[in-house]
Amino acid sequence: MIIDTHVHLAVKDFAHDLPEVLERAQAVGVQKFIIPGVDRASFFPMMEVVRRYPDKCFPAVGLHPIDVFDNWQEELNFVEEQLSKHKFVAIGETGMDMYHNKAHAAEQRLVFEAQINWSLRYNLPLIVHSRDAFDELFSVLDKFKGQALYGVFHAFSGSIEIYRRIQKYGDFKMGIGGVVTFKNAGLANVVKNCSLSDIILETDAPWLSPVPFRGQRNESAHLSYVVAKIAELKGCSREEVEETTTRTALTLFPLMNNEQ
Repeated sequence: MIIDTHVHLAVKDFAHDLPEVLERAQAVGVQKFIIPGVDRASFFPMMEVVRRYPDKCFPAVGLHPIDVFDNWQEELNFVEEQLSKHKFVAIGETGMDMYHNKAHAAEQRLVFEAQINWSLRYNLPLIVHSRDAFDELFSVLDKFKGQALYGVFHAFSGSIEIYRRIQKYGDFKMGIGGVVTFKNAGLANVVKNCSLSDIILETDAPWLSPVPFRGQRNESAHLSYVVAKIAELKGCSREEVEETTTRTALTLFPLMNNEQ
């Protein structure tokens, strides 16, 4: 079994053929999907997908840093309200983004801190987004040292040194997807030099398609190409990549084994 630990199945890109998308994924062994929370507007479409496929699709809840604007407190209140009503497998997508939303850096910090506190309160893993923002992320995480944080750095884009620094804050895995297949991608060197048990698989579909699908819509079936590339980099079999990453994902997101 393969788990896509980060896929946006409720977006309009999949509105016309979601059943076929899931069938193609299952054909290559992808059987479970984590859908990250982004904002209030996308929450109910996400939960409808989960309702339709309760044995396959599992929701997280959070406020994405690029969606932090002047109404951020209302959005956070909505996330907190949903945490009291539903079961989720993670908090997020949260984090910091200085590429799309630098104007709201101060608000992003407050929102990230709130979601870290909920992760601790509800004992749920964090799904952390970071783009051009590792320094900003670390300045927030410094406040939580020693508090046993855990989760995944989604679409990991840092160096092996950055990853080792992340480990000082808790048990964090790397979410690895299509970028690892890109020519001259620095991520390939990170994957080659880290432990396979520190990796979980993701697509971030419909974005970040692997080679040979760059420029096209991404989907979970394309994880087979990510698995092949990781196996090549690690010098192991595809089966070992699938088994190890799935075991890690099920340990990180244990509520996937429970009824929602």
